[in-house]
Amino acid sequence: MNTRIILFMIALVAMASCKKYEETPLQGINKGNVYDPLDKNGDYARQVLSDLYTSLPDGFNRVSGDGTVGDFLDAGSDDAIPSRPNKVVEYFTNGRLNSTNNPDNNWENAYRAIRAANDFLANIDVVPVDANAPKTLQYWKAEARFIRAINYFEMIKRYGGVPLIGDKVLSPDDNLQIPRNTFEQCVTYLVSECDAIKGLLRVEPVADSDLGRITRGAAYALKARVLLYAASPLFNGGGIAADATRKALAGYPTYDAGRWTLALNALQDLINLNAYQLTSTFNAAFIGRKNTEVILAKQRAKTFDLETNNAPIGYTTPLSNGFTSPTQELVDAFPMLNGLSITDPASGYVAANPYAGRDKRLDNTVFYNGIRWLSRNVETFDGGKDKPGGVAVQTRTGYYLKKYMADFSAATAYATQDHNFIIFRYGGILLDYAECLNEVGRTADAYAPLRSLRLRAGITAGTGADAYGIKAGMSQTDMRAFIQNERRVEMAFEEQRFWDIRRWKIAGQVLNGSLHGTQITKAATGTLTYTPFTVSNTTFNLRFYLMPIPYSEVITNRSLIQNEGW
Repeated sequence: MNTRIILFMIALVAMASCKKYEETPLQGINKGNVYDPLDKNGDYARQVLSDLYTSLPDGFNRVSGDGTVGDFLDAGSDDAIPSRPNKVVEYFTNGRLNSTNNPDNNWENAYRAIRAANDFLANIDVVPVDANAPKTLQYWKAEARFIRAINYFEMIKRYGGVPLIGDKVLSPDDNLQIPRNTFEQCVTYLVSECDAIKGLLRVEPVADSDLGRITRGAAYALKARVLLYAASPLFNGGGIAADATRKALAGYPTYDAGRWTLALNALQDLINLNAYQLTSTFNAAFIGRKNTEVILAKQRAKTFDLETNNAPIGYTTPLSNGFTSPTQELVDAFPMLNGLSITDPASGYVAANPYAGRDKRLDNTVFYNGIRWLSRNVETFDGGKDKPGGVAVQTRTGYYLKKYMADFSAATAYATQDHNFIIFRYGGILLDYAECLNEVGRTADAYAPLRSLRLRAGITAGTGADAYGIKAGMSQTDMRAFIQNERRVEMAFEEQRFWDIRRWKIAGQVLNGSLHGTQITKAATGTLTYTPFTVSNTTFNLRFYLMPIPYSEVITNRSLIQNEGW
C-alpha cells in the first residue's frame, strides 16, 4: 500500500496552541489533545470515532468518476443502467474495467480507515470517559474494531485476500512491502474479530440517542455475511486462477460443503438473539430511522436527495433528475400478487397491462408508466412528460428508480425524510438463512423464511401446498433459483445484486448479452402498446469476478501479487 495511506490523519500531529476543546478544530490539534488523560468527556476522541463511522459502506448514487452525483452500483449489474450515457459505472458491463480505471476501487480508502482505527485503538485507553459513563471505552473500542473489520470485508469481496495489518499503526519508516494474506487467513481474522467484539458492543434495543451505533447484532451479521461469501461458489473452490498461489489469494483452493454449515450456524446465532423482526410493510424498513428490521445503517441527515437524483424527470418543481433506469430484467423478476412468476401460465399476467396485479414490492422499487407520483401519473410512454425525447437525460428503459422513497403520490412537493443506507437488515438475513438451509440439504426448511418475506410483501397466501406462490416440493436446484430471484426482488438497489451474481458465479451468464427496456407507444385512442427492446449490450470476462488491485499499489508495493487476468 502506498505512503498516502500511511500519512492519513497527519493533521492530528500538528501542534495546537491550547486545549480549549470548544475552540480548537479537530484538524488543528495534536494527538496529546485528542487522547488526553484529563479529558473526562473524551470530546476529541469522540469526534475521531465519529469520523471513523464515515468509512462505513454507502450506496446512494455513489459511483462517480469526477466527484459529482454518481450512480448506484446496481447500474453496473443487470438490474439497472445509468440514465446518463457513458458513465463510469458501465465499465463493469462494457469491458472497460482495468487496474487504472476502476470506478469502485476502495483500496486506499479502506486502508485509510483501517489505519485510523488502529491509531484510535492504540491511544484511546488513556481517556477517562468511563468515570462518567461506564463501558464507554469498551463500546468505543469494539466499534472501532468492527469498522476496521468491515473495511477489510469490503476489500476481500472485491479483491480476495489482502494484506492484514493487525493492530500496528504503520509509519513511513516501516517496511511497507507487505504481501497479501490468503483469502482463508482473511476470513479467519474477520470471524475471530467478530467473535471477540460481539459481547463488547451495545445490546439491542439501544436508546434513541444511540441509534446508528454499531451494536451486538451488527457483529453477528458481519460474521454471517463473511461466512456466506466464503461458502459461495466463487470463493469456495471456484476461483479462476491458474496457479496455486493466486488460487489461495482469490478464495479457498478447494470446495468444502461444510462452509455452508458454518454460515448457517452464524445466521442461526443472529436469529436466536430475538432482537430483530420484519417491519409491518416492506417500505417501512427504508423510510424510518428507528425500526425493528435495520441491524446497521449508515446515518445521514434528513434529505430528499434520493428523490431529486432519481425520480422521473418530468417533475420540475421540485426538480427530479432521473439518473437511474431499472432494466426490464429486474421488472420481470417481480412476481404477480399471487406469488407466481409472470412466465407461469397460471399467474394471470397480461402483457398488454403488465403492471396490474403485481407484487407490491414493484411499486416501492420502480417507477413505471401510470404509477402515481406528486399528484399525477408517471408518463414514460414515448412523448410523455417523463420520456419527452430531445433531452440529454431521461429514462433509457421506460423505468426510474423508486426504492427508498416515501409515499409522495398525493403530495405536491418533497419533504425531507430519512435516507440511511442499510448495511444489514433482517429481511436480508432471512434470505441468507434460506440460502444456507437449501445448500446444506435442508430445502424443506428454507420455505419458512421465504414465506415470512412474502407475507410481509403482501403476496396472497392462496390455498393448498403452494402457499405464497412458492411451489411445494422443490428440488435443491429449483429452490436455489427461486431464492436467487427472491433476493433480487427483495434486495434491489441495496448493493447486493452486484456482488451476488459474482459470488454465485453467474455474472458470466447474466452479463454476457443484452439488457432491455420497454418502449411504450400511446395511440390517439389512449391505448398503450408495450414493446421490449435492447437498450444495452453487455460483456463480462472471467477476470471480472475479482477486481484488479490498483496499479498504483502494485508498483509501490512489489510484494503484492495481482489477481488473475489483470
